[in-house]
Amino acid sequence: MPTPKRDAAAAPRASYEAVMEQVAREFVRERRSDRRWRIFFRLAWLGLFLAVAWALLVQRTHVAAPTGPHTALIEVRGEIAADTEANAEDIVAALRTAFEDRGAQAVVLRINSPGGSPVQAGIINDEIRRLKALHKKPVYAVVEEMCASGAYYIAVAADEIYVDKASLVGSIGVLMDGFGFTGLMDKLGIERRLLTAGENKGMLDPFSPQNPQQRAFAQAMIDQIHQQFISVVKEGRGKRLKETPQTFSGLFWNGEDAVAQGLADSFGNLDMVARDVVKAEEVIDYTPKENVAERLAKRFGAAIGAGAVRALQSSVNLR
Repeated sequence: MPTPKRDAAAAPRASYEAVMEQVAREFVRERRSDRRWRIFFRLAWLGLFLAVAWALLVQRTHVAAPTGPHTALIEVRGEIAADTEANAEDIVAALRTAFEDRGAQAVVLRINSPGGSPVQAGIINDEIRRLKALHKKPVYAVVEEMCASGAYYIAVAADEIYVDKASLVGSIGVLMDGFGFTGLMDKLGIERRLLTAGENKGMLDPFSPQNPQQRAFAQAMIDQIHQQFISVVKEGRGKRLKETPQTFSGLFWNGEDAVAQGLADSFGNLDMVARDVVKAEEVIDYTPKENVAERLAKRFGAAIGAGAVRALQSSVNLR
């Protein structure tokens, strides 16, 4: 029979062992829980990656399969620029697909744009004219709210332009804008320190006084682009254009005036053109569209890229 002294010594030991056993159980449980969460997140990321990849594949490989003759639609919306929805690369790709489709009886450009890059607009205009000559298919432009500047540059490649009476059409001009801060800098006592290799490298710098020779050079450049624009309009509209001193001044007009001046041909919308002009009521949209998966992929890629840049910067910066 144990003595009271041994019993007193055994009790703390048993209590200690119980605590250690409990700690071990909690440790194992937490490790299992962490492992399960790691597996869950890995599977979630894998699932997300597969979903994005599948959606991108479906988006890229899906081609509308009309049952018969149809009108091919391509949207030109918003600013025309390389990094916007209305960029030359996507629109040209859509144009080629539409022209090559045997079921497409004609191509309709539905335009709602204030204009943009003359380069992007010029690429699209050139490709429309090339494809028309190659495939012998008519092209019609249908204007919604606005067809101005670079958008009109594209529209004049069409065989006919249809507008609403309240559409805004024209703005045949070129601009180069900026700001000048030299007066403000003088008041604040700020000195501009600009070093250049090449006497015109700092041309049109907003923090330096304007140089008359550089300004004249820039004006001559945009005048030349304006003349290119005018030539494209005259070629596209031909004898239909009723030129006035204001035609190429940069002004824009409502649809009613645009038709009267020969900037547009008639009033109409997409459904009317497809039904009454093309004689193919079924409209198939060939416009490239960025889906949710593409946007998610871009954001995900941008986030990863930003993280990599931060990591690289932190590794090379002097601390």
